[in-house]
Amino acid sequence: MFEPTEDQQLVARTVREFVERDVMPVAAEMEHRDEYPHALVETMKELGLFGLNVPEAYGGSAIDYTAFAMVFEELSRGWMGLAGVIGTHSVLCDVLTRFGTEDQKRRFLPGLARGEPRGGICLSEPNAGTDLQAIATVARRDGDGYRVTGSKMWVTNGRYGQVFLLLAKTDPDAEPAHRGMGAFVVEKGEPGLTVGRDIGKVGYKTVETVDLHFEDFPVPAANLIGGVEGEGFKQVMTGLEAERLNIAARGLGVARAAFEEAIRYAQQRRTFGKPIAQHQTIQAKLAEMATRIEASRLLVYSASAKKDRRERCDLEAGMAKLFATETASEVSLEAMRILGGNGFSTDFPVERHYRDAPLLLIGGGTNELQRLIIARQLLEKHAID
Repeated sequence: MFEPTEDQQLVARTVREFVERDVMPVAAEMEHRDEYPHALVETMKELGLFGLNVPEAYGGSAIDYTAFAMVFEELSRGWMGLAGVIGTHSVLCDVLTRFGTEDQKRRFLPGLARGEPRGGICLSEPNAGTDLQAIATVARRDGDGYRVTGSKMWVTNGRYGQVFLLLAKTDPDAEPAHRGMGAFVVEKGEPGLTVGRDIGKVGYKTVETVDLHFEDFPVPAANLIGGVEGEGFKQVMTGLEAERLNIAARGLGVARAAFEEAIRYAQQRRTFGKPIAQHQTIQAKLAEMATRIEASRLLVYSASAKKDRRERCDLEAGMAKLFATETASEVSLEAMRILGGNGFSTDFPVERHYRDAPLLLIGGGTNELQRLIIARQLLEKHAID
């Protein structure tokens, strides 16, 4: 059983109170207007949510991964898009904390911990998403720095963020390709960086997702993470392990929100002289939904606890991400069916959960990829002589 500590419960309760007081009353209208939540982001700064995984020495709170996941669960229960504002920001912080030089940590982490500036990641490209070894963006050495040329897409925080984790090829001819990549901290301000269009999305609205185009964009050599070429792919992949945990926790939060709406409605809506919660078909749906949510919770927090113990957890994180996000998709659909026509209406939040859930099946590595990773790990773990 997952039993959170007092400190973890305090973190979760603080975020839950913020969500119920400030987020839930405005989420639906702002999401339908696709309006950026500037005021809510300011409150998130005050709560220290941008420095969750930044060491205390650099101004962060450095909470454990279990509490980290609880924050994303509670935020996503109120509004999944809001969790996206700190999601990729946290990946940048994680990679800097793990692999950055002392100079890089001192220069970037204190500001990131305050949420000023906000960060994101530039990984995916028009022809490279799941397969990051296929990226075409190049960082060419130029004196005491680099010149970056290429296009990145699906950049969350790309318009309002100022600092980004960028993966680029420093040696385009390297074989295998991952040995010729570097990870950089890039900052807006120099010529050669263009923020492109906002990508229209079915769900996950409000938080901006844009294209970024680099044309001979200058990056100081001091911003090459770790100061070593050829390590970027490994550094980014390590950061994405933590992202899989936060996406799994988002799935748990979305599933909880949809279930809570469904079970409340089922006890109020009456058909054939009694609440629909007394019909066996509805009871079976609620039982299945609740069971999947509880299983998701145990997977998410088992993987988080393993990461807190500094044990390898790519298998467990992949399982948690796969199951919890599939649960979010299935539970939100079942909630919509329980609410019937009201579930299809924008007057109720279930339709938002239904639209948000599919992104979780894709982000952080598609669930199809997760299945391959899980199978590979299982075959390695259970290999026979």
